[in-house]
Amino acid sequence: MRKISIPVCIALVTLSWNTTAQKSGYELSGRIEGAEGITFTLQKSASGKTLYFDTVIVVNGMFTTNGSVEYPELVSLVTLDRKKGLSFYLENSRITITGKLDSLSAAKVTGSKTNDEYSSYQKSIKPYSDKLNKLMADYRAASESVMAEIKVSTKEFIRNNPQSYVSPSLLRGMARDLKPEELESIIAAMDPKVASTPVMTEIKANAAASIAVTVGRKAPDFTLNDVNGKPVSLTSKIGAKLLLIDFWAGWCGPCRLENPNVLKTYNDFNKMGFDILGVSLDRTRDEWIKAIADDKLTWTQVSDLKYFNSAAAKLYSVTAIPANFLLDEKGIIIAVNLRGDKLYGKVSEILGSKKTSQPPGK
Repeated sequence: MRKISIPVCIALVTLSWNTTAQKSGYELSGRIEGAEGITFTLQKSASGKTLYFDTVIVVNGMFTTNGSVEYPELVSLVTLDRKKGLSFYLENSRITITGKLDSLSAAKVTGSKTNDEYSSYQKSIKPYSDKLNKLMADYRAASESVMAEIKVSTKEFIRNNPQSYVSPSLLRGMARDLKPEELESIIAAMDPKVASTPVMTEIKANAAASIAVTVGRKAPDFTLNDVNGKPVSLTSKIGAKLLLIDFWAGWCGPCRLENPNVLKTYNDFNKMGFDILGVSLDRTRDEWIKAIADDKLTWTQVSDLKYFNSAAAKLYSVTAIPANFLLDEKGIIIAVNLRGDKLYGKVSEILGSKKTSQPPGK
C-alpha cells in the first residue's frame, strides 16, 4: 500500500497533470467536509473477496492519489470504521469527489465517463428502488407487529397450560425475550412433572445465569488468559471507578463497528477512573491479535478462544455480541449493553463530562 501525498490545494494538482498521465493512469482527488484527519481505503470486490489497493488521508479538507487501472472498475472509498462509504467507477482520467462526510454516499463524482453512465442508470431505477424500499419498510413494520402478537399468544398458552409438555419447548424459544422476573414467574408455575424435564432443567439453569448478571447484582468472577498467556481475573480489575466488561470478537462486524465508540470513551475517561476488560470470543489467536492491533485497543484483553463456548460468555449468558456490563468500583453491575452515545453518556454522567471532547459520531 502506497503512502499518499496530500496537496496544499487543488490548483497544485491541476498544474501537475499532463496528457501523458491522463493516458497512463488516474488521478483521484477530493474535498470532503467534516473528514479532517480521517483515513479512507480504496477497495474493490473480486472473487468474493475485498481487495484493498490504496489509502488516503484527508488533510486541510482534501486528499489526492494516483495510479492506474486496466479498465473502468467499480470501487469504494470507505472510512476505516466502515461506517461511511461511496461507490463509484474508477478509470484512467482526472476524477474529483466533492461532498460531506455525513452524507458521503451522496457525494458528487466528476471526471469519469463510466461513472456518469452509472449515475444515469441509478437515476433511471430510482422510482422503482424507492417503491421497493417502501415495501420493505412496510413489511418490516407489519412483521414486527405480527411477531409481537405471536409472542403474546405464546406466553398466554404457556401460562394457561403449565401441565403441557408443549410449554417447555415454547418457553425455550422465547426465554431470552422475557424479563428475568417474568421468566422466574412462569417457571415457578410449571407443573412439577413438566418442570422436571431436561428442557425445563436447561431453561432454569439459563434463567439463573441470566438473573445473576442483571443490574444490581455482583458481577461473577472469572479468569482467562491475556494475549501473553498470563491469567487475568475479573477481581484483579475491579477497583476502578468504572469497569466495562466488553464481549467482542475480531470476526464480529458489529463489534468492529462499535470499537471506535468504545475507544473514544476509553481515551476520554481512562484517566478519570474508567477501565475496560475485553473478553474475546475469537477462535484463533492470530485473528484476535490482529483485530486488537487494527482497532488500536490498548486495554487488557483476555480469551480462551472457544467462541460462544467461552467460560466467561456462558457465565454471563452472552449469546450475541457485542455485549457489555458496566461495573462500579465494588463490582456491582450498574448497566448492561450500552453502546455508542449511550456508553459515552453514562460514563460521562458518572465521572463528569469532558468539555474538550465530543461523544462518538459528533
